[in-house]
Amino acid sequence: MKLEILEKDKIYHIYNRGNNGENIFTSDENKKYFLKLYLIHLEDNVETFAYCLMDNHFHFVIKVNNEKKVTQAFSNFFNAYAKAFNKQNDRTGSLFEKHFKRIQVENEEYLKNVIQYIHLNPKNHLDMDYKSFTFSSYQTILSDKTTNLLRNEIIKLFENIENFIYCHDFKNEFLFDKHLLE
Repeated sequence: MKLEILEKDKIYHIYNRGNNGENIFTSDENKKYFLKLYLIHLEDNVETFAYCLMDNHFHFVIKVNNEKKVTQAFSNFFNAYAKAFNKQNDRTGSLFEKHFKRIQVENEEYLKNVIQYIHLNPKNHLDMDYKSFTFSSYQTILSDKTTNLLRNEIIKLFENIENFIYCHDFKNEFLFDKHLLE
């Protein structure tokens, strides 16, 4: 499988899961450390629109700033986390599936949809309230605390904060209703 090259100024949905679907996070501390490493390795190489960390997988929506270094930065990030996780849990071997997945986001509509999809992961996978889920960018976008997220761009993408909330609520209800019909 040939992997798509991450190109400067392009937006991508980046995701992966644990090897064999196993958990890659066993505690909140693991998730905090993962986000800390993300900033250390990627802050100069990408800008972040959204993220969500589930127990056995993660999602990011990023815009590439540094085409030459970004793939190696992701590799260093994942390797650093895997080594720490393996040491903490007295395990060996691959933590993640072979390569992280990447899908280029080619238009605004898809960008809005993927941001909502990522934020709704806690509801879809754990039947948890996505609005109060700690390890997602949803709350940060709504807050006024300092962040590295592209908060202003996201709000502008959804026109305003009220519409950002409305679109998430609408998609959540739509998915929930669709689920009932299955």
